[in-house]
Amino acid sequence: MNELKVLQDASTLIYKSVRSLAGTKSAQESFGVGAGGDISKKIDIVAEEVVLDHLRSINFPCVVLGEECGRVQITDNPQGYVIMDAIDGTTNAVRGFPFYCSSLAFAKEYTLSSVSAGVVMDLHNNRMYWASKGGGAFVDGGRMSTSRGELNSDIIGINISGAALDIVEKMQPIMSEGHIRHMGANALEMAIFAEGLMDAFIDLREKIRIQDIAAGYLLVHESGGLLLDENLKSLDGDLGYDTRLSFIAAADMNMVNSIAEKIGMAPLAGFEHASQP
Repeated sequence: MNELKVLQDASTLIYKSVRSLAGTKSAQESFGVGAGGDISKKIDIVAEEVVLDHLRSINFPCVVLGEECGRVQITDNPQGYVIMDAIDGTTNAVRGFPFYCSSLAFAKEYTLSSVSAGVVMDLHNNRMYWASKGGGAFVDGGRMSTSRGELNSDIIGINISGAALDIVEKMQPIMSEGHIRHMGANALEMAIFAEGLMDAFIDLREKIRIQDIAAGYLLVHESGGLLLDENLKSLDGDLGYDTRLSFIAAADMNMVNSIAEKIGMAPLAGFEHASQP
């Protein structure tokens, strides 16, 4: 079974199920704390149930690792994991703020580096970003590539939402020089970075969950970007619910080293995409 096609079909179903729900009072209804630790809203539950129903209807052999529903085994003999954040940017979605998405990824093993298919769906604009391992990254059929803008006019995404003071201070040299962006949905921002519309995207809070970045991880790699951890090593991690990561996504080595210099780290030389055999 084509894992990428399964994720694409599920993403389209999410879009259809929530397009009239976002921004309504009904979307804000609370359903307790989800597996990821946040309050689940009705829009989250609706989106997840659409995916689970679809996977069951096609008997897709997997275990789902959902941000709200937790671990759900779909068949008796699973052959991999569907990593699901059915609504990334829930706060935006319930308010109707036009920046939220779904993030679905498939991994054959219990590691981020084994992700082999990923789809991020811009649920406001109905744009689909997808990637397959070794097959490139695309948005609405057009191939994506990271790119660096004009020097001295870099656009850099930085997520400092709820960050400790030391992280904010560490980011200050970058924030004082670049054109800084953060819109509240990490998966979609990683997709936009992979599209070449930002030069870097940084989250050093040690808070990001696997569900938020699994699809974006593959989009970044397959578009030619660099994705590193807080020690400037190739990003990886297990798929556990307790896993929390930091990352730096950069268009090229020059961008990595510019960031490293500003946050007080030694520059890199000869870095290779270790997680991409």
